[in-house]
Amino acid sequence: MNGYVQAEEIAKRWDISIRQVQILCKAGKIDGVAKFGTTWAIPEDAVKPTRTVPVKPGPKPKKTEV
Repeated sequence: MNGYVQAEEIAKRWDISIRQVQILCKAGKIDGVAKFGTTWAIPEDAVKPTRTVPVKPGPKPKKTEV
């Protein structure tokens, strides 16, 4: 289809995993996507969604004595 690319191409452009692109498509975070069987069709000019929830800091590393 003209004007659309698959998840693999978007994953390379955005430097994220194919699975993460699929998750974003399923969650409706990318405008204009369509699913054909098991393949997502994503508009070529799609914009990478930004994180809306702040990342929680993990536990502080323990100090080790040398």
